[in-house]
Amino acid sequence: MTDDVPAQSLMLPVLLRPVISDLEKTDVAAAQTLRAALVKVENVHPGFTHDLVLGLVKKADLSINMNEALLRLQGQVADTDSEYRLRRAEEPFQELNRRSSLLKKILSRIPDEITDRRAFLDTIKEIASAIKKLLDVVNEIAGYIPGSTGKQALEQRKRDFVRYSKKFSTTLKEYFREGQ
Repeated sequence: MTDDVPAQSLMLPVLLRPVISDLEKTDVAAAQTLRAALVKVENVHPGFTHDLVLGLVKKADLSINMNEALLRLQGQVADTDSEYRLRRAEEPFQELNRRSSLLKKILSRIPDEITDRRAFLDTIKEIASAIKKLLDVVNEIAGYIPGSTGKQALEQRKRDFVRYSKKFSTTLKEYFREGQ
């Protein structure tokens, strides 16, 4: 497996679930079986679907920038994949759904805007603002989480999100430093 954890975690919901949903239109049982099998193996072996897709791409001798493809696709599935949406009715939880969906849509524009420096800089500002607003909502939600175990899990996920956000920021700085 690779160290590309964000891409690993997106492969199943962003790339494979829409394909399985299409299969469901013609063969519900097969789609449900395939979905259950992929979810099960992904839970036991995180990153399996990522490695599977990359293996198929390599075997087919295709040249695909998987990060770019996942970014583009993420913007399309942000509102349709209810599995990753919070179902709690309280406003902060619904606001988190809206904020995360908006961030995904903004991020999905990166491949189209990266070559236009001005538009890309505006997108970067939007991303920073969206991240800040998302973290504000996460902090608000912490008050709704009972017990220390749930709060610790939320804090750990928040730290992971901040770490990946910083890594993203560092990558952007390097991109501009190299004069791309």
